[in-house]
Amino acid sequence: MTAHIRADAAELAANYPLRHFRIQHDLVSNPLLQLPRLIELTKELEKDRIEYNSGKVSVNQKAEETPLVDLPPEEVVAKIETAGAWMVLKRVETVPAYRAMMEEALLSIAKQLGHTSLDGASFKDIEGYIFVSSANSTTPFHCDNEDNFFVQIHGPKFFHLFDNEDRSLVSEEMLESAPSKHRNLPYQESFEARAKVYDLKPGEGVFVPYQVPHWVRTGDSYSISMAITWRSADVVRRNKLIFMNAWLREKGFAQAAPGQKPALDGMKVAAYTAARAMLEPLRRNESMRRFLRGVVFGKKANYFYEAQKAAEQKKAA
Repeated sequence: MTAHIRADAAELAANYPLRHFRIQHDLVSNPLLQLPRLIELTKELEKDRIEYNSGKVSVNQKAEETPLVDLPPEEVVAKIETAGAWMVLKRVETVPAYRAMMEEALLSIAKQLGHTSLDGASFKDIEGYIFVSSANSTTPFHCDNEDNFFVQIHGPKFFHLFDNEDRSLVSEEMLESAPSKHRNLPYQESFEARAKVYDLKPGEGVFVPYQVPHWVRTGDSYSISMAITWRSADVVRRNKLIFMNAWLREKGFAQAAPGQKPALDGMKVAAYTAARAMLEPLRRNESMRRFLRGVVFGKKANYFYEAQKAAEQKKAA
């Protein structure tokens, strides 16, 4: 079974990598992306790789007020038609079969771009995220710090995408990113006049460029989707920089936008690289990742543990 992504040659040439555009794919019937296999995947992944909550949220949802779902992960997937839930299975490329599927899909688009390898197309730091959502669920307004070929597998999905250079929507400060900052961004109804809405059906998808503001909703059926993401060297460097800007701003120091002070940017990137090198060996297991997240960044990054705690408290009551 193949795992190919296709794009119109003219749209690919005109828009990649800065603008969103529609794609097609042949992943709809892939066994790795069907509910029975996804139920098993919830048991294979480390629990901090699973995030879920109610799908009944607003586009402008406050993270601390997100309603939860009182079910274990495998039951959320098994009951997705009635659970009223939104779930993401993170970093699925850590499972070899998913990694192979993703690399084949990316290689197919790399060849359309004129490359013979993933490295040649700067498809590096590859990660996979699978979304399983009940009907009429919403993913709030946010940006992602990677490029993404997003593919729709089951059910309809409506992807509302904006201009990643429109700072009247999202400011430079709000684009700064750190684990201590939730991904949800402030949204106003007036933004919608500037949205491009992609009505995605199974077999369709969309290229979502780096830091494009967007929000997503499902239709009247449950949805399965996948984000096949990567980071080029330039994106990796910028992510280090905006992390440092966010961290320094939290300490009370105003920060210039990336590119305004190149020498200082370089120092921030070097500092991040050195600090991450020391922390990385500690992040190789779930317990230590959870501990570090709690000590350094706070405890709001993953709803699984909040849902787990709520369920335990309910049983004890």
